[in-house]
Amino acid sequence: MDMSDTAPPVNSTIAPLTNVALFGSVMARLVERPRHLPGLGLFYGFSGYGKTFAARYAANKHRAYYLEVGESWTKAKFLRALLAELGRQPRGTAADMVEQAIEALALVTRPVIVDECDHIIRRGYLETLREVHDKSGAPMALIGEELAPSLIAQRSERVHNRILVAEAAQPMSVDDAAVLARLYHPGLALAPDLLEALVRASGGRARRVAVNLQKVADEAAVQGWGAVDAATWGARELYTGQVPGRRRAE
Repeated sequence: MDMSDTAPPVNSTIAPLTNVALFGSVMARLVERPRHLPGLGLFYGFSGYGKTFAARYAANKHRAYYLEVGESWTKAKFLRALLAELGRQPRGTAADMVEQAIEALALVTRPVIVDECDHIIRRGYLETLREVHDKSGAPMALIGEELAPSLIAQRSERVHNRILVAEAAQPMSVDDAAVLARLYHPGLALAPDLLEALVRASGGRARRVAVNLQKVADEAAVQGWGAVDAATWGARELYTGQVPGRRRAE
C-alpha cells in the first residue's frame, strides 16, 4: 500500500507518527499565529518520508484546502486548480485569477496546503503564491523536497522572509513502523526485531516501510503466521528500493 494514495482518518491512530506530529506543529503555528506575523510554513524532506500522508491527515483535521502541484503546471494551471479547490469558477487572465483567489481566501479562515511546491519554485511563480498569501492573509503550508529551503532562498528573498516556521521531515523510526503495522495489519503481531530490520532495509522511507509491511503480511497469510519475528522471517528478502543488478549470462 502506498501511503501517499491514502487519505488517513482523523483520529488518534496515526497521530503518534513522527512526521504527522511535526507537520501538525507547523499547521498549528500557522493557524494560531498573531495576524501581524507572516503565515507561510515549510515542511521539507526526502521523497518517501511520508510528507504527503502527514499533509492529508492535517488537511482533514484543519479542513484545509489541499493542492498537489503537478510537474507540468504553469502559473495559469496552478491558479485554475487553486480556484477549483476553493470552489470558484476561474475566469479571465492570470491576474484576474489571482484576485479571485485573494477574495475567496479573505472570506474564510481555512488554511491552504500546497504539496510538491518544488514545481512552483522551478517554474518561477513563487511570487504569485506570495501575492495570494500577502493579500488574503491565509495561512499557507508548503511541502517540498529536501532542497526546498535553499531553493526558495535563492529564487525569492521575499518569500523566504515570510516563512514563519520550517520543519524537516524525519526518517521513519521503529515506533513509527509499529504504528503503521497496527493501522494496516491489526491482526498481525510484528516483533520489534523484525520492525527494526524492516525500517533498516527501507532506509527510513515511510513508503518503503508500508510496502515491506504488506510483504510480511502477505507471507504471513500464506504461512498461517499470527505473529512474526526476525527469526521467523529468516532470510526472506525485504524491499530496499535498490534496482537489481544485471544477471551474468550463463
